[in-house]
Amino acid sequence: MLTVGIVMGGYSDESVVSLKSGDFFYSQIDKSKYKAYKVQILKDGWNVVAGEQKYPIDRGDFSFTAEGNKITFDVLLNTIHGTPGEDGLMQAYWQLLNIPYSGCSFYSSALTFNKKDTLSVLKKFGVAMAKSVYINKGEKIDVDSVISQVGLPCFVKPNQSGSSLGVSKVKSEEDLLPATELAFKEDNAVLIESFLEGREVQVGVMKYKGEVIVVSTTEIISQNEFFDYEAKYLGASEEITPANISEIQDKNIKKAAANIYKSLDMTGFSRLDFIIVGETPYFLEINTNPGCSPASIFPQQVKQAGYNFPDLLDNEISLAIQRFNNTQV
Repeated sequence: MLTVGIVMGGYSDESVVSLKSGDFFYSQIDKSKYKAYKVQILKDGWNVVAGEQKYPIDRGDFSFTAEGNKITFDVLLNTIHGTPGEDGLMQAYWQLLNIPYSGCSFYSSALTFNKKDTLSVLKKFGVAMAKSVYINKGEKIDVDSVISQVGLPCFVKPNQSGSSLGVSKVKSEEDLLPATELAFKEDNAVLIESFLEGREVQVGVMKYKGEVIVVSTTEIISQNEFFDYEAKYLGASEEITPANISEIQDKNIKKAAANIYKSLDMTGFSRLDFIIVGETPYFLEINTNPGCSPASIFPQQVKQAGYNFPDLLDNEISLAIQRFNNTQV
């Protein structure tokens, strides 16, 4: 029986959502096949949590000791949102320790967590996207120049952050600088993007039994100005799965999502966010560790598409071990 660590938490404000995702994985994994443990990676410590007991992780080899027995992991299911589990840091560390882990590689994680770099790569593949301006913290911001490039309204986003933390919709010149200050609280670089008037649709994609599968689509109808943290996690939005879009829109967005997933050399669960303008899907971002609490979009899509979540976790474990075996010299 394989020993599996379900790794959750993280150092960002997304850790609360990640803990729920990890609990969902734990509830879904087939415990007749695997000995599963919850592993919480938090700022105040790394621990295996079993009921009321906490067992500290030995960072030298990512093991723990319980009742005098040292326990090591055969494979890790990574469901950390944000840093350090969605930006490649933990994955690189696990790779050095020769521990198989789920999801994409450390390089693909680092790349896709950086919005600017992701967009730069995908431009080479002809992916439709908004106009954007990139600014580092400390740089002088020429408001007139920025607005001449992206127009109004526009969106200001931290370059590396999730769950819409630090994101603002800017409608006037005087709101641009305060919006960048808010974004800089989340990251040292910001991305300012043109506003796209259209329908927001999120697409679940995964690699399953050797094939890239588009799971389903979900249209987001937010009660707020955009799909912000409140809309995502506090119920201020309507989520329609599958998205009620035209046949050509459905075909175009599924094709775009699959192509982007392949172009970025993805494995594991991903959620890709788009705005559909007319019949064209414009890419916003990719989440390589999407929320997987029962109320999250990706599990909704999995359920609607008729997949069994324990089977998907089996597949993730198999992919992790297969990649590990392929990278061994």
